[in-house]
Amino acid sequence: MTGISDDVLLVHGGTPLEGEIRVRGAKNLVPKAMVAALLGSEPSRLRNVPDIRDVRVVRGLLQLHGVTVRPGDEPGELVLDPSHVESANVADIDAHAGSSRIPILFCGPLLHRLGHAFIPGLGGCDIGGRPIDFHFEVLRQFGATIEKREGGQYLEAPQRLRGCKIRLPYPSVGSTEQVLLTAVLAEGVTELSNAAVEPEIEDLICVLQKMGAIISMDTDRTIRITGVDRLGGYNHKALPDRLEAASWASAALATGGNIYVRGAQQRSMMTFLNTFRRVGGAFEIDDDGIRFWHPGGPLKAIALETDVHPGFQTDWQQPLVVALTQATGLSIVHETVYESRLGFTSALNQMGAHIQLYRECLGGSACRFGQRNFLHSAVVSGPTKLQGADLVIPDLRGGFSYLIAALAAEGTSRVHGIDLINRGYENFMEKLVELGAKVELPGGDLV
Repeated sequence: MTGISDDVLLVHGGTPLEGEIRVRGAKNLVPKAMVAALLGSEPSRLRNVPDIRDVRVVRGLLQLHGVTVRPGDEPGELVLDPSHVESANVADIDAHAGSSRIPILFCGPLLHRLGHAFIPGLGGCDIGGRPIDFHFEVLRQFGATIEKREGGQYLEAPQRLRGCKIRLPYPSVGSTEQVLLTAVLAEGVTELSNAAVEPEIEDLICVLQKMGAIISMDTDRTIRITGVDRLGGYNHKALPDRLEAASWASAALATGGNIYVRGAQQRSMMTFLNTFRRVGGAFEIDDDGIRFWHPGGPLKAIALETDVHPGFQTDWQQPLVVALTQATGLSIVHETVYESRLGFTSALNQMGAHIQLYRECLGGSACRFGQRNFLHSAVVSGPTKLQGADLVIPDLRGGFSYLIAALAAEGTSRVHGIDLINRGYENFMEKLVELGAKVELPGGDLV
């Protein structure tokens, strides 16, 4: 999808989504596993790779640094050969600035391989503060020096990086990934406490262990990494994208549909499945995937609080809120991970939803945003009929949520900025068509 006209989608709502789609490897794992290949002295094979923009960005950055990336023998397989890692032209790296936040994770591997790294300014979804200062502070603790230069940050490792003790102020996924990718080749032992323990983190640890790393996880969110002198390659099949699977499940619920998500797995979605059932959705699990459907009758209002794993994931919240606009009664949503993630609800209100935002912590325990003047709680009153509208996509998950709302609404919606959805949803336009959605590009061209 390229070009200005392709960035707008006309959605004719009112048709239940029915059929089968497939989810492949997780957006929150695959690009990070690709970065991990930089640490190896041998080629790596990564399977179940989705064709999404974040993968293309990382592939481009790896190739700039001399890593050969080519398709493997099976669909969705990449072979990454880091035998000839080299410094990249700063201008070429800077051309990727703003397109992804993943370049920050190149720091540790490049410091190990080259002794230096340049990281451009970072992009990503505007859903709240995700400061990168902590990433740089962690790297300083390992022994890196950091100098601010035009367009980014220049890092050097005058000597071999050294293991250290780190405690995260919040179990951040990105910070945990930074520590893992840096500590595996650092001298000595690194102890990371209050770490993120999402399934994608566990899968990244599996990747690194296959390469020769020594990593242990304790039940108290402590991860210990014993640095080694050398890492090899890996052969790994990425775990499926539980966040995309939940998005399609919410679409089935909001539109009164029935969607079989091939590749979805129960183990990583247990918290979502419990909530889906509480709302009134139905699901059936087999060895190859999960079928989600609206069984008829009214949906039920619920109280929902997002949290880090094993809690209800923040990326599940936005798509499910659209379904909650069709539930009977008052639903309470307390967002505790990203302070600005509920901003997308203003467009739903324009479509006819009744959603009120609050600064207080509603429906659960007090969180770190409660005294900081952020609109991070919502009360959703339903059911309400949604009407088609002009929608401008604000971020990845919010964008898919707007698609769900447009599909559930009466009339036609113009959804602007749909190219952003390509960051994390593989072939979503084709999947919509396969599920019977009535969508078209401006000018009447069918998708």
